[in-house]
Order: sequence, then C-alpha cells, then structure tokens
Amino acid sequence: MHAITIPEPGGPEALVWDEVPDPVAGEGEVLVDVVAGAVNRADILQRQGFYDPPPGASPYPGLECSGRIAAIGTGVSGWSVGDEVCALLAGGGYAEKVAIPAGQLLPVPKGVDLKQAAALPEVVCTVWSNVFMVAHLRPGETLLVHGGSSGIGTMAIQLAKAVGAKVAVTAGTREKLDRCAALGADILINYREQDFVAEVKKATDGAGADVILDNMGAKYLERNVQTLAVNGRLAIIGMQGGIKAELNIAVLLAKRAAISATSLRARPLGEKAAIVAAAREHVWPLLEGGHVRPVVDRELPMSDAATAHRVVEESGHVGKVLLVVP
Repeated sequence: MHAITIPEPGGPEALVWDEVPDPVAGEGEVLVDVVAGAVNRADILQRQGFYDPPPGASPYPGLECSGRIAAIGTGVSGWSVGDEVCALLAGGGYAEKVAIPAGQLLPVPKGVDLKQAAALPEVVCTVWSNVFMVAHLRPGETLLVHGGSSGIGTMAIQLAKAVGAKVAVTAGTREKLDRCAALGADILINYREQDFVAEVKKATDGAGADVILDNMGAKYLERNVQTLAVNGRLAIIGMQGGIKAELNIAVLLAKRAAISATSLRARPLGEKAAIVAAAREHVWPLLEGGHVRPVVDRELPMSDAATAHRVVEESGHVGKVLLVVP
C-alpha cells in the first residue's frame, strides 16, 4: 500500500507518499481500506519530531479515518467485511489501509457522507470526553470554547447547543466568528481585539463560564481561571500557548473550581473503547437526526498531505481539512 511517511522530521515537505508494507488485522482488530483521513494538530507535532506514536501504534501520522472493512481479525464480532466505518486511531490514518482495534470503530452515521465521516472520530471523542464526561456541562450553563472555528471548536459549539448550553467562542477574524455564530455560538469574541475575560463576564452578568475548553495551555491558564464561574471546570486539551505557567491557587479555591487535562492518543485501549462507545450512544443520534454535522473546510489528495499541513498551520481554515485516498 501507500502511506505518508516521515523519513526525517521537518516542515511539510518532510511528508512523503511512499510504498510501505500492508498492515494485517491482529487479534481484536479489523483492517480498513481507507477512503479519507483528517488532519489534526498532533499530526503536525509528529511531523516536526515532537510527538512520537505510542508503542505498538502505526508509525504513520493520522488519528482518524473513514473507509470500508476489508478483513476481520480473530476475536472480533459485530462487524462485517464491507461495512462503512470511521475510527479513532493512535496513528496510521494517512495511508491506504490501517489496522484498528475493534473498540475504536464507529459506523458511519446515517445521512453523513463516507468521506466526511473522517472528520468525526477525533473531534467527537475529544469534545464528548472532556466537556461532558469530565467537565459535566449541563443545560443552561455557559461553555467557553477557545478556537471556536477549529475542528474541535465547531463540534463543541454544536454539541453544547444540542444539550441546551450557552456558548462563547474566541476566534481571530470576523469571518470565523460569523461561521461560529451560524453553528449556534451566542457570545463572539475576537481574541485579537477583545479581552475574553471581560467579554465573558459581561455576557454572563459577572458570573463567568461554567466550563472552558482550552487548546492553548500555559498562555491562557491565569485568564481562564479568572473567567471561570464559581464551581467552574477548565478542561485543557492542548498546549499551543506553551506548557508552563503560574497558577494562583487562592483564586481556584475561592471559586471551588477544577482543572483537568487530557489527551486521547496514548490512553489504554479500554479507555478509548469506553469513550468511543459513549460517543456512539450520545452523539450519533444527534448526527443522524441532523442536529449536529461535521464541518469540513476542504478535501485534498492524501498524497498532497504537505499542502494540507500548510493550510492547518496557517490557521485560515474553518473545521477540518480532509485527506482523500486517490
């Protein structure tokens, strides 16, 4: 098969579409003929040499894909060859074939295009596990999403609105904020021109955000805690703004607030399977009912993954960038 390899870490040009050995479905796995994959920030870090795959995972980038089951390993039930699926991966999505633990498979939701389903697994599992399973967002509460126009952000807006929450977002342009508003965002904050702490406080009569989904890490830590409401929950899922910051514990204590930080890629298979099962139970009906949809910025040939990485690094996109197998 062909896959995107990374012979040496570097810029987008380090991504090479090359011939590699076919994977085989092991015990508890299925082999999928990939139709499309999607680009995530973690893929860029891997390309740069900063985020190696966990032990035993495919060496190729790609944390989600969609396609059709080509073979089924021993010990797998409930799936058949030819089933259209999408999947959460620890790696290997930038390839024509990938072996996937059965617990990380999802059926393509009714009404969703097979290619566009590649935009779902990573964002749905990330948002559902952090905003709902960990931070327990409830109807009537306010969620602040940093990077509202990203793949994660566009899904977080839709899921929060679907459960009856109020949504605030940050983004860097008017166009991106307008796209967030079209998805249901209530409070629109241009982080280049406005202070998100002041804007969220103003929009909530001084109460603050009950839940914050943060992709920035260190850069926003102090201001995120200032923005939290009493009993607020900060869920950190990224570190685009650095890894070290000081925290005023007194402010956290006074608000009886909580901070969590999670990632998906290196979790044990059982934990991933539980998150995937929860996503299927709670989010798939919303997708099939038309209440939530994947947001795709563009599709590019998988062999041109370098261009896709440039698009994501320039941050001009809204939603997900897909890589389609030629």
